[in-house]
Amino acid sequence: TDAEVSTRKKTFTEVQTERLDQAERTVLIKCPSKLNEKKLLQYLSSHGNVKSHFFFENRGINALVEFSEKCSIASLQEAVGIPSAAEHHVVPFKSRLFTFTMKNPVSQPAEETPLHLSPQCHIPVNDLIQKLCLADSISSQMYILLNEYQLTEENIKLRFLACSLVRDFARAYFPDSTVKPFGSSVNTFGKLGCDVDMFLDFHDTRKHATKMKKGPFEMEFQMKRLPSERLATQRILSVIGDCLDNFGPGCVSVQKILNARCPLVKFSHQPTGFQCDLSVSNSIAIRSSELLYIYGCLDSRVRALVFTIRCWARVHGLTNSAPGTWITNFSLTMMVMFFLQKRSPPIIPTLDQLKELADAKDKHIIGGYDCSFVSDLKKIKPTKNTETVDVLLGEFFEYFGNFDFRRNSINLRKGKEVNKPESSPLYIWNPFEQDLNISKNVNQPQLEKFIAMARESAWILQKEDKTQQIINKEPWGLAALLIPFGKRNSSKMKNRMKGIGSETIRSLLDSLKLNNANSQQKAVGK
Repeated sequence: TDAEVSTRKKTFTEVQTERLDQAERTVLIKCPSKLNEKKLLQYLSSHGNVKSHFFFENRGINALVEFSEKCSIASLQEAVGIPSAAEHHVVPFKSRLFTFTMKNPVSQPAEETPLHLSPQCHIPVNDLIQKLCLADSISSQMYILLNEYQLTEENIKLRFLACSLVRDFARAYFPDSTVKPFGSSVNTFGKLGCDVDMFLDFHDTRKHATKMKKGPFEMEFQMKRLPSERLATQRILSVIGDCLDNFGPGCVSVQKILNARCPLVKFSHQPTGFQCDLSVSNSIAIRSSELLYIYGCLDSRVRALVFTIRCWARVHGLTNSAPGTWITNFSLTMMVMFFLQKRSPPIIPTLDQLKELADAKDKHIIGGYDCSFVSDLKKIKPTKNTETVDVLLGEFFEYFGNFDFRRNSINLRKGKEVNKPESSPLYIWNPFEQDLNISKNVNQPQLEKFIAMARESAWILQKEDKTQQIINKEPWGLAALLIPFGKRNSSKMKNRMKGIGSETIRSLLDSLKLNNANSQQKAVGK
């Protein structure tokens, strides 16, 4: 759509700023099950122009309402009552979460149009497989998967609202702080249902500091000094965590994990239905989000391939939401990016090429690491590569099924394989912190399982007889890859495992038999 193309060309920062601004003009309203949409909008319009709204299901019906002017919210808050039933048992924090009820509900007239509810989670994998079987090509199967799984406009608005509601708490202590989402909520690779990673940012305070430097004198705030930045982060998160826990409407299961490498507060935000992770500004994580945003915007094949590979990996138990020795979605995404840099001609530029295009305002040196790259998408030349996305899928499995993981590592800065600096089974250079391996957690059996699955998938795509399978009503193309490869063809698989340790094969086949039943469950549950 034209609208999508125009949003695609904005810089990451422009999109973020716009969405944060939108979220500040937004409220969330819990509605009765028999709702008269017209009456609700009429009532809200008395406080100002309603710019957009949608309804969704989450413990009942909810409406997200965006006003044109921020002052409409203050006007609405003036008119809203305090819950009376439990007068002495409420924390009197007035947020932008409201409950709307009709005083004398009338039974709904029959001709009332049912509300359109915007979906906030993707369909189960088994339903997806049925949909894919109706497509006419593997390419269209991949785009169907992308459309089913990617974040919707409505879901993104809800994510930014969750951040904005947390920011209202942070501002009680730090009036010029902001809370922004990072990671999958904003990098164009998030799937419906993924957690919201958010961080608390005080960077505006530094901007004010530089303004004072001119002139014959200097003025600065008296602030509490602590021995380390880490301690300051822990203290701030501890207090905000307590605040959400004690006063935050709908903030439940608040966990403070302050001794982690990156201290954070985890909580469940019931009004929006999101699992949230709040940390204090991590500039490198934001640069990674922007880098992926750029890659995702450059070519529609990038996202189609990433979503397909991630879904495939989840079904086969290669990735897992629990931390462990599995490959993470981030590592998998980086492997896809590397593969696309290696095509001839390349589909996306290397990070060094993006750095060459950077101008003065794109300069970012963070903790001694150069994190500069171009932010204006218009400066990046479109690729001349015309390979279709189904060809790329087969080639991805072929490429990594035969990659020399023993000797080589994956480097997105250069877009080429380089010798491994140390002996981790899978070595993917952190694009910014060049001395870190983002896949250090992956062990040999997990890597070998990935190789085995990639080889099996390449083989299925090559050998397949689409017409025959459609006649037999068997899943074909991408649908065939999203069914766990259990007992059905484990004997065939053995022949294609040449060169992989026999121990690993034995444990692999056992795990496949176990996984066969439950990995579809897992994929459905996610």
